[in-house]
Amino acid sequence: MARVYATADDLTDWTGDDPPADADRLLARASRLIDNRLLLTAVYPVDPAGMPTEPEHADALRDAACALVEWWDDHGDDGTGAGGDYTNVSAGGISFSRATGSSGTPSDPRIAPEAVEILGGAGLLRHGVGTWRP
Repeated sequence: MARVYATADDLTDWTGDDPPADADRLLARASRLIDNRLLLTAVYPVDPAGMPTEPEHADALRDAACALVEWWDDHGDDGTGAGGDYTNVSAGGISFSRATGSSGTPSDPRIAPEAVEILGGAGLLRHGVGTWRP
């Protein structure tokens, strides 16, 4: 079973609003994005189910998942990137341009800057490959 880092109640606490009807699906999608795009080389203690055992890591993962869902809602997306922000859209001849990231490649519209900030603050980003030593 895939890890899900936040609940609909967590999302309500984060945004101050009622969660969307599909909150559980969105939070599962956000958790999967965190695992597959942001935590690629993160090293931190987990339980047998892969959930973080340190409270500061669990809190950061919960908050990052909520920040992603809030970002998607604010940008008219559902976590698929289909509603991502474009810098230019044309209809005749169809032309789309998406904002670029700092490396010059298209930025991933699904990733909220706040989620990256939260995970970085908890020490969960930009680790080299290695083994965990408690």
